[in-house]
Amino acid sequence: QVQLVESGGGLVQAGGSLRLSCAASGGTFSRYGMGWFRQAPGKEREFVTGISWSGGNTYYADSVKGRFTISRDNVRNTVYLQMNSLKPEDTAVYYCALSLSYRLSGASEVNYWGKGTLVTVSS
Repeated sequence: QVQLVESGGGLVQAGGSLRLSCAASGGTFSRYGMGWFRQAPGKEREFVTGISWSGGNTYYADSVKGRFTISRDNVRNTVYLQMNSLKPEDTAVYYCALSLSYRLSGASEVNYWGKGTLVTVSS
């Protein structure tokens, strides 16, 4: 059974940076697409970014392009989300996601979810 465990959330001031990590276990991680979603209070969960199995293809929501970077380490079975120039509107619970497909570019492709980590950006 695939398990995804996020870490790295916390409180940061606007303009600051955070790096989230997602450790995967229970599967052949290197074959699968991975990604991050977020859910702000009172809003629906939304796609943030995704990455293909090799890391060769990445996908970003317009709202985070140029500020967030997704990467993966298939030896450590870990995917990362580097978040720079954070804004108060980035405040949300961030969820790691895995697709049994070779890539992850949207919610319809998600097969497994992590439990989430809270990111709070103060103004």
